[in-house]
Amino acid sequence: MMSAIIASIINRGILVQFQFQFHCRFGFRFHPQFVLRNYSSYSGTFPTRRCVDVVDDPQLFIQSVRQQCKLGFSGVDIPVSIFHQLNCFRPRPSIVVFNQLFTAMCKIRPHPPLSTVITFCYQLELSGLRPDRHSVGILANCYSRLGRYIKLGYPPDAVIITTLLNGLIASDKLRMAIQLLDKMVKLGIQPTLVTYGAMFKGLCRIGDNAAALRLLRNMESKAPFKPDVVIYNTLIDSLGKDQLLPQALGLFKEMKTKGILPNVITYSTLIRGLCNLGRWDEAKDLLSEMLNNSIAPDIETYNTLIDMYCKEGNVDEARAILELMTERGVHPNVITYSALLDGYCLRGEMAKAENLVDIMVKDGIVPNIVTFSTLINGYCKSKQVDKAVENRLQFALQKFEEMKDRGVAPNVFTYSSLLHGLLKMLKNAQVDRAISLHREMENNGVASNIRMYSVIINGLCEAGRLAEAAEVFSYLVAKGRLGDATELLKEMADNGCSPHECTYNTIIKAFLNANDVAKALHYLHIMRGQGFAADAATASLFLGLLTDPNVNDADKALLQKYFLERHGM
Repeated sequence: MMSAIIASIINRGILVQFQFQFHCRFGFRFHPQFVLRNYSSYSGTFPTRRCVDVVDDPQLFIQSVRQQCKLGFSGVDIPVSIFHQLNCFRPRPSIVVFNQLFTAMCKIRPHPPLSTVITFCYQLELSGLRPDRHSVGILANCYSRLGRYIKLGYPPDAVIITTLLNGLIASDKLRMAIQLLDKMVKLGIQPTLVTYGAMFKGLCRIGDNAAALRLLRNMESKAPFKPDVVIYNTLIDSLGKDQLLPQALGLFKEMKTKGILPNVITYSTLIRGLCNLGRWDEAKDLLSEMLNNSIAPDIETYNTLIDMYCKEGNVDEARAILELMTERGVHPNVITYSALLDGYCLRGEMAKAENLVDIMVKDGIVPNIVTFSTLINGYCKSKQVDKAVENRLQFALQKFEEMKDRGVAPNVFTYSSLLHGLLKMLKNAQVDRAISLHREMENNGVASNIRMYSVIINGLCEAGRLAEAAEVFSYLVAKGRLGDATELLKEMADNGCSPHECTYNTIIKAFLNANDVAKALHYLHIMRGQGFAADAATASLFLGLLTDPNVNDADKALLQKYFLERHGM
């Protein structure tokens, strides 16, 4: 159905939307009601003319407008004011000036006033100023980005079709874009390299690599020009992201055979793909080829290599690459330093990690959450004597405070690493600091996960603070997270921190309050097996269920059976 509609529309050389009519041979006409509906982007009234200021030198004003359009606008008010002022000039400026203004308005982010541009075009046409080809392109762009289409009074050219294709692709209507491209070729309108580039980006964005490769072959056989390095890079990047590296390498070989020279983006994309798959030797060979071809690596290439060497355990080689990139005038960024820092932390070389952070700060690079989390994790997991670990923990805490001072919000993993380190010290002062830190975390809106509760409860148990461990467990149950609580019970037992009477009574009462008698009896049985007894509140709940009319017969049968077997609690 859709393909038939598209074919019908394009065969007439038009695209239709509502009752809107657009004649471009000697002017254009708009349906007034449709235009007024589209004036919603502008919050003011709908003036036909607004001349508020007298401009002494119109040419100087127009020159300043051109310059402002090149710089761009941050909002809609200024360009709207400029439009009305230009529209008041007599003689009126040429359509070229208005086109520049409309182009700049279409670039306003995040919400370009596309409907307002359409309305202004209507006003110009009503006042007798004819559009040119560029005006048509601007309008086609506005309508396609709004998800609407325009009716053209003549067969559109490649520029207009490409604009419409971009709109369809941006609106996730890729199937219609493909149909439009096919019809464009059948009508004898030759797609440009820009047209094909838009299609490749759209197909690769949705991960349809098969369709992108078919389009490549179709382009090679039918287009009067060949694919360029940008198109090959788009395909290679998409294939690499989908872990289709053999096909990506095949395209790389193919483009070289056809005389299309790879650039730094091509090599960086492939090196990253090889590193992600652990194919270090091939990545190094590709780097050598890149350097032999006098192609200078960029920051992304260097960062990929540094990360590769660090994960391989060869931090010295990674540090050498850092020095090399600096010598070649490529300045490291926070990603560069974080990758190298991770390498030092993985090897437990915390002194070198400290030194690297100092260098990083001196270079004016602001550490981010990845940097701090890596460093904190490195110190907390460092296997050294207790005093050395404590010194490193203090440094980790210092960096943690610096992170907050810099406005970098800690996440659950940062808190978890610190809590783990504090509780492992088994000193009351550090355990108190851990409890305080957990309280701070929740006050800051960072939700605890089951792993976090496990770290805290196990730490308290190991420190001999069982009552507090039970309180934390009770808090978890009180929040209604019974699934997490049962998982935690098992983990506590596996880690040698066996739940005690208070812990069992807490979760049994929670299941009874949730009307889950079977699970309550299950944990009562386990508790009795551990030599613990139900407290008065738990026993009262069980007895009350026997006479509760809301309890079903099956649950009452379970309770009666249990009491008969145990002769009471």
